[in-house]
Formats: sequence, structure tokens, C-alpha cells
Amino acid sequence: MRRPPGFPMLTGRESLVRLIGKRRRFLPNRHSLLSSASSLQSCLNLGTDESGKIVSLEDRGVLSLPERKVKDSGDGVENGECVLKTAVSDWVTCPVCGKKVRGGDYSINLHLDTCLARGTKRKVTQRTLLQLNFSPQPKIQVSPFELDLEQSTVHVVRNNPHEDSANGGHEVDKIEIGDGLLLNGCARSFGSECQLARKVESASLSPKKVAFHSDIGVDNKDIFGTVVETFIVGRKFSDEKELKLGMAISLLREPENVKDPSAIKVLSADSGCCLGYLPRSLAQYVSPLIEKHCLSFEISCHGTIPCGEGKHDDVDSIKCLWTSILQEVEAARKNPPSMTKYQQNFSLLIHEVLNRSSNLFTDDEKLFMESFTSLSDDSQRLFVRLYSRKGPWFRLSNISYPEISDALQAVNELSGKGYMIPFDCTEGLQTDEMMGILRVLTISELREISCMPKKKGSQNSRKKDLIASALCSYRDGLCPVLPSVLLDKAGVCVKISPRAETVFWRAERIFFLNGEQDLSTFLLVDLGAVKYPTYNCTISEQIFSSRSQLLDYEEAIEVAQLMDESLDENHANQVLRCLKIADSRVDLPSEHVSRSSIPGSEAAFISCFTASWVYSKVILLGISYLERERRYPDAINLLKQLLDCFPSDGRRGYWTVRLSINLEHLGFLDESLSVAEDGLLDPWVRAGSRMALQKRVLRLGKPPRRWKIPRSFEITKWKIKEVHVQGRPLNCEMGQKSRFYGEDGEQCGVEQLALQYYANEGGCWSGIHTESGIWLTMFGLLMWDVIFSDVPNVFRTKFQIAFI
Repeated sequence: MRRPPGFPMLTGRESLVRLIGKRRRFLPNRHSLLSSASSLQSCLNLGTDESGKIVSLEDRGVLSLPERKVKDSGDGVENGECVLKTAVSDWVTCPVCGKKVRGGDYSINLHLDTCLARGTKRKVTQRTLLQLNFSPQPKIQVSPFELDLEQSTVHVVRNNPHEDSANGGHEVDKIEIGDGLLLNGCARSFGSECQLARKVESASLSPKKVAFHSDIGVDNKDIFGTVVETFIVGRKFSDEKELKLGMAISLLREPENVKDPSAIKVLSADSGCCLGYLPRSLAQYVSPLIEKHCLSFEISCHGTIPCGEGKHDDVDSIKCLWTSILQEVEAARKNPPSMTKYQQNFSLLIHEVLNRSSNLFTDDEKLFMESFTSLSDDSQRLFVRLYSRKGPWFRLSNISYPEISDALQAVNELSGKGYMIPFDCTEGLQTDEMMGILRVLTISELREISCMPKKKGSQNSRKKDLIASALCSYRDGLCPVLPSVLLDKAGVCVKISPRAETVFWRAERIFFLNGEQDLSTFLLVDLGAVKYPTYNCTISEQIFSSRSQLLDYEEAIEVAQLMDESLDENHANQVLRCLKIADSRVDLPSEHVSRSSIPGSEAAFISCFTASWVYSKVILLGISYLERERRYPDAINLLKQLLDCFPSDGRRGYWTVRLSINLEHLGFLDESLSVAEDGLLDPWVRAGSRMALQKRVLRLGKPPRRWKIPRSFEITKWKIKEVHVQGRPLNCEMGQKSRFYGEDGEQCGVEQLALQYYANEGGCWSGIHTESGIWLTMFGLLMWDVIFSDVPNVFRTKFQIAFI
């Protein structure tokens, strides 16, 4: 796991790293995102000083325009030391004291309780509480383009937050024009994509999972006596190395084969030696014909399989199997054994994505992806090989794969088609590109660069220091010829083009629907290291309804990666920029509208693929960062933002606990107690978070704050017997797993230490540490048929690692 040395893992960091997956080599919006962060409206008012320490911009005399207006006009409201800085439109007037308060329910109620407790009298000219509308006035903004009122019907719709909970409890004003939607001055089109139920097919996966659809018609006369072509695979297991044309061969079922229970061995009819196996994709259909239907086959070494007659009571079943055989033979003809497995898997990924989600790509992107299959085999293999590596720059002299005959010719073809970019020192190079080229050099080559300053004792310098020294010399003008020197030293260097990187990363993300899986998942399945259960993928509702929604999601992933990189480099200013971006975009109105028509069970799953959900993870990590820096007021503002934006979310429990704790850090004990009590009334606060809030209510709710303990809290007062196990610790460092010396003198964890303790208590105890693995396994086995039943929109990929 990536984290700065010496720092414990921040809460939310591991989850964010899993969401990002493999870091992208090229972020198309990196510079635009970071440059626009300073102009965004956010509740954060933080910056960094010259030493990189986080400070308040107010303390430095720097305020953004909306915040300065709030300060100067007296519209801000202070709650102790916690200053809430929001736009003026989010504030409402208190009917008791006349001050401005934040327009959230919790802030209004808290302020009213304080005013009424002080005995402040209501002004005569103000309305009563029953007459006051605390909601800010709605704003309807129309785009500045002309509307053809004769062609389009304009409807103004106002959603009631009490009737439509999908809008997050906020009122949304919409102006609908035909098939489009105008929201806050931006035109968004829902498009005319036709979402139909379809079966997801994959020729590389378990055959029982695949529903084949073919136009091939099969009659009885077409089956018996038909000749089909195939190949013999697994020749490395052959006892006879040489095959002679016309030699007689036979088939033998091998059900005890561990790798493939449907395996069919190819034997020499004369000597009985093993010649190899039938392809797995073909054997899965030939095996039932041999075992169940007792069909016999005559094989000759002409690449043909004549089918002889046998027992065929179930003609329909034989026809179905034979149709599948013909389809597999046709697929094998299109993808001959000369195509490597990873090359075939990559082509399959492209084919599946274009079939299922073509509406998410432009015409140019689809043509670019389809052109991959027209490349030569060497070019396809080289691209997939380099795409799977870290990079970004690759040295041609170091590229050597046995299945690629001419790497230079493949590089030239890929460069001409726009899949790769060669290193060119004549163009202006960025610092990142220079660093990438320097990294491909060896330490001895870096020392040989003549323009680098020679220092005493530099023979043992690290590669990182040598690269930094070369870049510093280039920036200072001491080594202006560094690009040409690098070209001479490194030779031909190439990298994946930004266009190819973006398009294929998007295809990979749509195919796997997560960042943890990549092309190596195919390899694990092909090797038999990982086996996925048998299930059908029936998709009737697309996850990304439009291209704009996908692009918003991709941009949010970029912000998450920037946040992760900034924490690695301990770059506080960039961390705050990413946090401001996430705070300003966490509540996208367009996503509320798109989720309003989805049922609750599916909406919870699809919401994980929205930009708002990704930004919420960035904000949670930022909250942990601010708490570590003891910036509790800013962490409180962000927690309130999350609770307001996500009224139906399983993470509300943790957010409420942290809000109560941070309020206690600032000395607001009454407010902390109120937050904990309100959290217990939230139906989305469950399990450990509910217990933590109950303990906080018991601890903070002592007289005179609270005089009576709720009856439901009696369970928290139970005294549980505690057992103390003594052990000799090996380490006491924060962020690392504790290690001890066990009873046998060997090193062990705390779980093994507890097992050894109970094993010595009379010798009647024995146990294992499985982290609930036994119970989960039993549940999975008992509910197997229910879990993997055919329910639409539950399973979306053949490599699915979770479901709703």
C-alpha cells in the first residue's frame, strides 16, 4: 500500500487506492483540474505557507470573493471557534434574533435552541416559525442559446423533496425541452440509446455460462458424416513428437483431468501414444456427444473430424451441441493458434465493450478501437505487452519477447497508426517526460552524462539522486543539450500515446467495472488459478446512461489519483486543491436526476459509479488528513456536507461518529451529544457505528445534560467478562501489525497468541483464526442457488467479484 513513510494509514486511503486501481500513466485533465481549484467555491478556506504547513487564508489576509462578502456584510455566523463559510444564498434569517444562519436543518434547529434558551424576544415585524420558509429561494437559470418554441415543448418541473428522495432532500428546478434537460443553465441530453435486455457472452470463459445465438441451421443430415476442421493443442504433453499426414488417430475422454473435466485426449491409433488434446472450447461440446449420446468419431491427420453415427435418441440435444461445435470451429478459424492468448483476450475485451457500450464512445474512438484487429500480430502483441507494463517510456533495446519476431517494425507500425509515440528531442519536452526517459537509463549511463556536475563520492549515488541532479542541471541551464544526450544514450524509446491510453483505459474500466482487475485477470482464469461460478449476465439497465456521465466519473477518478499522489509526496497544497475540487462537485444535480428513475436496490449499486460517490471518498480521505493536522472546524464543515448530500448511504454512521468526535475536540459538548442522539434515529446508522454513538450518548449524556437514560440503552450497560492475555511484544509502532512471542517461543500475531492461551486452559479448547470465513463459506454454500439465480442487473461481468 502506498503511503508516506512514518505516517499511519489515513482512514479512507486504502479504499481510495482500491478504487483507483493501477495508476494511469497519463491524466488528460491534470493541469486544468489543478489550475481551476483556486477559483472554485468551497467551504474550505485553507492554504499553505512557505514551509508547506496548512494555514487559514483568513489569517494570511486572503479571502475568496464569496467569503469576503459574507465577512464584510456581517452575514457570517460564528459558533464558538467554528466559522461556517458558505455562499450567501445558503444562509437564512433567524426569526428570533434576526441573524443569518446556515440553511441546513441541523444548523437551524441548533441555532433556534440557543436563541430560545437565551430568552431572546422575537421582533414584531418578523414572521412566526410556522410562517417561515427556511429553504433558500430556488433559482431557475436558462442557457443563453435560442429555443425554438415551435419545435420543442418547454415544461418547468419542481420536485418536492418529500416526494422524491432521490434528489438527496433538496428541491430541484428543471426545464425540460424535448428529449433534453436544462439544469442550472447547462444543457444535458439523455440521448436516444435503446437499453434492451441482452445476454453477455464470452468465448474465453466457462462454456456453461454462455448462451449462444447463431443463424446456423442444423439437420440430421448435416450432423452425421459432416467434416469439421480443428487443431491439436497441448503438443508439449505429446509422447510422439512427429505427426505424419494421414496417420490414424482416436479420441479418449479424460474425466479425471484436474484442469479440465471435459478434456479429450488425442491418441495415435497404431502406437497408442498421446499426441495432445482437443481445444478446450471444442471438447466441452464433444464430451457430451461421446458420453451421453455414444457418438463415435473417426479422426485423421488431415485436420478433419468426420462424425460417424451412434445412438441419438435426443436429437434436439445433439443438434444444440453440434451447433455449438460448428460455432467453436468457426471461432477457431478466425482466431488461429498463432494468436497468443493475451492477444486474443485483449481483442475479446474490445469486442465486448463495443457490443455492450458503444454509445459511450465517439465514432472516432470506435474506429480507433476496431482498427486494432487490423494490425499485424507483432504489433498487437507488442502493444498489449507494453500497455500492461508500468512505463511510461520503454527502451527498444530492452524489448525482447519470443513471440514478437520484429519489434522495430512493430513499433513503426504502431507509431504510424497513433498507438505509440517515439521519443523526439527536437520538440519541447516537459519535466515529466525528461524524468521518464532518465528512468530507463542505468546508473552507469546516468553517471556518464557529461553535462551532469561531478561531485565527490557520487559513485555510490542512488538512481533517484542522479535523476534529480540531471533535471536540476537542465532547468538551471547548465546542461541545455540534455535531450540530445538522452537520445544518444537511450536510443529509440517509445510510450503509449495519450489517445490509446485514454480509450483503452476507458474500455478496461467499463469491462471490469473496477480498478483492481486488469488484463491479468484473463491470465488467472486461463491458468485455472481462479475459477468464477456459473451464472448468467442479464443486463437491462446500463450503469452509465450517457457519455457525459462516464466522463464525469473518469474526471473524478483523476482527482482521486491526484489526491493519492499528493499524499505520497506529502504535498499539502495539492491535497487541499483536490479537496476543494471534490467539495465543489460532490453534489452534482444531474446525477440526482439520472438516479431518480432507478429502483432503490439497483440505485445503491449504480451510485458507486457516479462522480459524486468518488468525490465523497476523496472528501473522507481529506477529512482524515485535516483531523491529523488538527483542523477540526474544516473537517466539521466537510462532514456536514457529506451528511447533507448523501441522505441514504451506509457510510452515514461513520460520518456521524466523526462529526460528534470533532465537535467534542472543539469543546462543543452539547452539540456533540445532539449529533450522537440524532444519529441513533438515522435508519442508515448501523452495526459498529450505532454502538459507538450509544457509548458517546452514555458518556456525554450525564446530568445535567441528560437526566434519564433511554430504556433501549440498557444493553450497553451489560458487563462483559474480560480475559487478559499477556505476551511479549516485538513492535509497538503505529500503523503496523502487532507481533508477539508465543508460548512456543515463535513469533505470532495477537490472534495466534489468544489461541495458544485457550489451548493451554485445560487442553479442552482448540480453534482457528478465519475472520468469519467459516460462517461466510457456510452461508455461500447454503444460499448458492439463490445468490447465483438469474436476476437481471445483478451480474454484469464474467469476472464479477461482488454483487448487489
